[in-house]
This record gives sequence, C-alpha cells and structure tokens, in this order.
Amino acid sequence: MEIVENFPEECRYVLETLRSVYRNDASTREQNLSQKPGCNSSGTQQKLMMDLHDWMEAQFAEHKTEPNSGLGKAISYLLNHWEKLSLFLKQPGAPIDNNIAERALKKAILNRKNALFYRTANGALVGDLFMSLIHTCELNEVNAFDYLTELLRHAES
Repeated sequence: MEIVENFPEECRYVLETLRSVYRNDASTREQNLSQKPGCNSSGTQQKLMMDLHDWMEAQFAEHKTEPNSGLGKAISYLLNHWEKLSLFLKQPGAPIDNNIAERALKKAILNRKNALFYRTANGALVGDLFMSLIHTCELNEVNAFDYLTELLRHAES
C-alpha cells in the first residue's frame, strides 16, 4: 500500500487481479467445488495467477519498472516467493491464505499480553478458559455473549 501513490496503475492491476482470484475462490467454495480434484488448479484461478506472474516478469524484462524502486522491490518479493504464494493452485480445497491461523494467533498473543495483569495463576487460568470459549464461539459463528449467558443460566443442569 506504500507504493500506490507512486504507481497507481500498476497497483490497481495487481490488486484487481488478486481480487478476482479471491472472488473466484469464494464462488468455488460457495458452490462446494473446492474439494473436487483439479478445481483449484484449472480454469480461472490458474489463468489469473499465471497472467499476474507473466505481467510481473514483463515489468522487469521490458524495463517498465526499476528493480530497486518501491514497485520493483514489491514485484521481486512476490516473484521470489511465488512458489509458496501459489501453492493453493496445486491442492484442491487449500485456502488461498492463512488468515484464519493468523487471527487465532493474534487472540493468543493478546491474551498473553493481558495475562501480565492477572493477580494469580488461577486468574490466568480463568482468562485462558474464557479466551478459548470466546474464540471457539467466533469460529463456529455463535454469539459468545449469548453462549456464556446460557452456560451460566443452565450451570446446575
């Protein structure tokens, strides 16, 4: 995002291509096609990603972008990590990114930071328990407040 101001057209192309890849992935998942063999590795996503790769290589080959510019460094990063960034094309059902795992780690890190202020080990244990319950509710698309309220309401049952 730091280079958008200096390279608006190039950034727009990359972002719109990636948006198309994510939209195609969402559509595939909605139609329950993502688990079918070859679904991710053929068709739209494969073409979009290859077009993006070719475009990035052409930026350097045709001397449209200086390798040491902000855009050049961003393109170099993507090209250097291309194999790992495009693994989702090879495995049906594989997620495009690891956002779910990163969100889970953020919650654990936030809880660790908050744990510095627990007065006792038991208080920390209770905090960990609530973090786990709340995160599980979020993953299952359940309202955590309602769930915890119902647990209290039916504690004796």
